[in-house]
Amino acid sequence: MARVRSRDGTTIVYERTGSGPVVVLVGGGLDDGTENGPLAQELAGDFTAVNYARRGRAGSGDVRPYALEREIEDLAALIDEVGGPAHLFGASSGGALALEAAAAGLPIGRLAVFEVPYAIGDTAVQAWQDYVRQLRAVLADGRRGEAVKLFMRLAGVSEEDIAGAESSPMWSPLLELAHTLAYDAACLGDGPPPAARLATITQPTLAATGSGVDPHMAGLRSDFFGQAADAIAACVARAERRVVDVREHTVNAKALAPVLTDFFRS
Repeated sequence: MARVRSRDGTTIVYERTGSGPVVVLVGGGLDDGTENGPLAQELAGDFTAVNYARRGRAGSGDVRPYALEREIEDLAALIDEVGGPAHLFGASSGGALALEAAAAGLPIGRLAVFEVPYAIGDTAVQAWQDYVRQLRAVLADGRRGEAVKLFMRLAGVSEEDIAGAESSPMWSPLLELAHTLAYDAACLGDGPPPAARLATITQPTLAATGSGVDPHMAGLRSDFFGQAADAIAACVARAERRVVDVREHTVNAKALAPVLTDFFRS
């Protein structure tokens, strides 16, 4: 893993593979960069794929207090290090971070996001804001397990599946990342898409979703991610919508790589 120092002194670790135009991959909630690893390998035949661990995850540092601006500075330092401008792909809440980075004026070529979980409608916005309040409280008390459970419930995961996760080997790594749920919450702000900021994005932008809600997130509305992607496309002047034939919220490298390759080559 290579390292770059962000503006505030935080060390960000990343892996670079392949050759060609640079594509930086931005992970989502409770992900230390692992989920985008297979996608980086798929893209490496046509691009220089840069997969990194966001601050507070894996080997990346965590200078506090946290602010969304620091994560944008992390991306700026990374793009400068690998030789920008760079294309950007963001998954889930990492897509919200990618959109904020573009709106902040980072040297980005093309921008693609997948299933950004913006809240659309009064009910979804209220659920999001309730979650954020509860998340802050349990993290302040050091209750990492409760923070992970809150996140999973918000994502439509059943109590049975939550119990199964808690008793599995995956639980301990999730607890290590629990504090970063507050970082993802900051990327998503009040819940709805930040229309005024998104309207400043000038890059060609792809807003992609799967063809249905992930079965592990069955508690969500069937159009949850679709409505959010439609809202992004309505705000960004040069945006296009795409539905990919997958039913997974986590990145399906085999399905997404051809779509991203076509888009970034355009």
